[in-house]
Amino acid sequence: MNEVISIDGLSVDYSGYLALDRVGLSVNEGESFGLVGESGSGKSTLLRAIAGLAPVSAGSIAVEGTALAASRRSRAFYRRVQMVFQDPYGSLHPRQTVDRQLLEPLVIHGIGDEERRIQTALDEVGLSSGFRFRYPHQLSGGQRQRVAIARALIVEPSILLLDEPTSALDASVQAEVLNLLEQIRHDRGLTFLMVSHDLGVVTHMCDRLAVMQTGRVVERLSTTDLIAGRISESYTSKLMLASKGFTRDQLGV
Repeated sequence: MNEVISIDGLSVDYSGYLALDRVGLSVNEGESFGLVGESGSGKSTLLRAIAGLAPVSAGSIAVEGTALAASRRSRAFYRRVQMVFQDPYGSLHPRQTVDRQLLEPLVIHGIGDEERRIQTALDEVGLSSGFRFRYPHQLSGGQRQRVAIARALIVEPSILLLDEPTSALDASVQAEVLNLLEQIRHDRGLTFLMVSHDLGVVTHMCDRLAVMQTGRVVERLSTTDLIAGRISESYTSKLMLASKGFTRDQLGV
């Protein structure tokens, strides 16, 4: 399989606090890869390091065969790699309409045919044209996250970094958004790197996963092995017990 994300010996140090400690993992093209662990385990920091939003102090990151600098990312990188954040309200500008927020990435990347692309992006996430000129406060949490997903997709990336994309939503809306993401990945052939504290989400969405604890990867395994209980670390067992929505049936998907 073709490796599209390769991380080796990656460390992130915040003034003496080691948020990531020599992390290594690889993600294959078209795969959905999960990062799980309790709060503070480093999983979101890893996504932020890939996106150039966290200070890399050691190690290397390569995306689609290109080695990345420690911090700065090129415009071409953000055309290939987009990130969807946990809080759909905080990630949208409160004083800009949906239309303006979808137009902005097209302008930044010099992509034309704005009218068609904006309408297509809304259609893809299940929102009608009536949402184009609404503001974030006029949308539900699920609708705001659909707009955030549309904004990430509109530049036609090949990789999505998903940082707890449904944890701020209630259970019924969470299932809808997860199914939407799964359909989009299938239709577009995207690669996902997804952070979640919920093993139910990971078993629904991901092919493989890495378990993180205190800034390190403590176990790597397939979703099939996780469901079957073929695990080697007691920490992973504790996560299974602590995760309320571990089965797909409980998640409602």
